[in-house]
Amino acid sequence: MRLKTKILLAQAPMALALILLGVIAITTIDRLGSASERILKDNYRSVLAAQRMKEAIERMDSAALFMVLGQLEEGQKLALPNRKLFDVELEVQKNNITEPGETEATQALSAAWQNYLALYERFLAKSPGEDLQPLYFAGLYPKFQAVKEGAEVILAMNQDAMVRKSDEVRRFSRRLDTLITLAAIFAALAGIIVSLILTGKIVRPLAVLTQTARRIKEGDLEVRARVEGTDEIAVLAREFNTMTDSLERYRRSTLGELLLIQRTSQAAMDSLPDPVLSLDLEGKVLSMNQAAETIFGPEISGTLPEYLRYLDPDLTAAVEKVRRHVLAGKGPYIPEVIGEAVKTALPGPERYFLPQAAPLFDDLGNLASITLVLRDVTLLSKLDEMSRNLVGTLAHEFRTPLTSLHMAVHILLEQLGGSLDEKQLDLLYRAREDCERLQNLVDNTLNIIRIQAGKIELQQVNVRIPPLVENVLNQHRLLAEERGLTLSQNLSPLGDEVFADPEHLELVFANLIINAIRHTPEGGAIEIRTQPQNGFVRFEVADNGEGIPPEYHAKIFNKYFRIPGREREGTGLGLAIAKNIVEAHGGEIGVESEPEQGSVFWFTLPVPESSNT
Repeated sequence: MRLKTKILLAQAPMALALILLGVIAITTIDRLGSASERILKDNYRSVLAAQRMKEAIERMDSAALFMVLGQLEEGQKLALPNRKLFDVELEVQKNNITEPGETEATQALSAAWQNYLALYERFLAKSPGEDLQPLYFAGLYPKFQAVKEGAEVILAMNQDAMVRKSDEVRRFSRRLDTLITLAAIFAALAGIIVSLILTGKIVRPLAVLTQTARRIKEGDLEVRARVEGTDEIAVLAREFNTMTDSLERYRRSTLGELLLIQRTSQAAMDSLPDPVLSLDLEGKVLSMNQAAETIFGPEISGTLPEYLRYLDPDLTAAVEKVRRHVLAGKGPYIPEVIGEAVKTALPGPERYFLPQAAPLFDDLGNLASITLVLRDVTLLSKLDEMSRNLVGTLAHEFRTPLTSLHMAVHILLEQLGGSLDEKQLDLLYRAREDCERLQNLVDNTLNIIRIQAGKIELQQVNVRIPPLVENVLNQHRLLAEERGLTLSQNLSPLGDEVFADPEHLELVFANLIINAIRHTPEGGAIEIRTQPQNGFVRFEVADNGEGIPPEYHAKIFNKYFRIPGREREGTGLGLAIAKNIVEAHGGEIGVESEPEQGSVFWFTLPVPESSNT
């Protein structure tokens, strides 16, 4: 049985426990939803009908008072629509009787309404100029009170029923909470226990390998790992034993055998199609494969950066970047995106190289050399450029119809083409929000395509930090206040200028602040801080929001990346755009965060040369 299968089987109990818990949760939530729906279906419509009947009868009474005061025409205009409204809502009430005694109350209301209408018709039939006060106060007003009290009885009856049923739902919800909690505890315990048992059987061979490796480290090359089976761990144990055999032979080998091994390694490097070079800590070439010799020649005088500086400055900068990464102790440098590829200016056909670097350590764990690989990604780069052009073309084509659609929705919302009811306005507001969201996606896509293609030229000038930060905070203060957040600043008195493009710098701040607003709960705080740092100014946008798990710190700056399980807001391009702009200025960007501990997004920008000197 393969190791993957064993691991899947070990995780199966937890998966089954989660499925069981999910089924229980879905069932209980469905029952809770049904109970809540019954309240709305049974009583809410009756409450609404009773309220509307009260309003209608009160307006009819107001119409009668108009007529008593001699305003016959105004009174009749007010009476007719409210009479129809009362009839409609009374019919609704008759068809929605759900509570004990509601039938009798509805019949009493209907009878009172008919009595009121009969007298109301006589009232309307009076000739202009007749004194209507005796008829109104002696007959019409008491009947109005009877109708109103009948509607209030039905209203109170259904409101009491809603309260009673809500209490029942609340008690039912508490029982469901207890049931789900007990089910979750039971499922988790059962799944963990079974998974631990199965996992223990899987990792036991790893303990054997660990013990064997420890003895080899102590110099015992006669030890062998005894692992039975056919899975990957067993295969690894056999390969481990083979490696130990090789180490033992190496210990006993002659110089000729060592040279043979070296030639074998060189042959393996020469078989690789990409240029591979081994550099010392100063950048001098120790060895290279045939692919590298074809491009750079059999010998490279001095260091590799010095040799490349006049042949290809762009490639020199890329090589220096990955070399500094390894020298800084950050481990291997493996680019995550094809956009880091460099178009070379070397003789021969057009090529794109994607530099990678890995450290090589000596027996004491110190860095001894750097292995540099220049991956030939010419075809991938051209395909990436074609895809960017396609996306850019589509985004441009979207802008015109989006603008027209947004304008049409705006005209409708302003009701320039005619009045709209509440439902239609609600749908149009949602349509406008979707238009704006799509417009932001198109704009962000075009921005990041222009930045990556080098088509956005930075207009760098000396920018004073305090007014820039104050302007940025003012632009976003309203959005923050709507979400119950506070914006503040804590600027260092030292280093109050940077050499940057103000427009693009505001875009960086906008993306970081909006990101903080989205992920900070109500009552939180967001602060912009600065501090000088070796010829740069470090900007920080700090919040006390939900935080970011460490495994996502590097990935959140990739295009379209969203943290799994988080609510999907935005386009996933804001941090990628900020990263490109900051790096175009020669700065760096990063994040310091832990779950539930808030986040600090930081970036650096250079200070003006006069300040630096």
